[in-house]
Amino acid sequence: MNTTVATIVITGSLLLALASLITAIRDRAMGVILLVGFALLEVAVLVQAGVVIAAVAGGEGAGVSKGTLFGYLGGQAVIPPAGVFLALAERSRWGTAILVVAGFAVAVMTARLLQIWQGVA
Repeated sequence: MNTTVATIVITGSLLLALASLITAIRDRAMGVILLVGFALLEVAVLVQAGVVIAAVAGGEGAGVSKGTLFGYLGGQAVIPPAGVFLALAERSRWGTAILVVAGFAVAVMTARLLQIWQGVA
């Protein structure tokens, strides 16, 4: 697993969570900037998934539980689009609050992926 890509995903998702929190506190609905940000986050998550799948196919990560690893990758890829869908459905501050949770969840899942890859947990 590439730690540079993981760092980009964690940093981007935490920045989006912070921007979403500020937007929710200001009692605003999700805007275009957050929508584009979460689209870019989804691209970064998919790039990370591709890197991990290529590494596993190349023989890296021999002691890694493949089921857990791929479960986290799949779950992580679903979170940004689901969060955006729910935020678009709920056009209030609570829709934007959903994006706070989605951004934080992606960061936590990426950190957990790093732990799984390194065999720490």
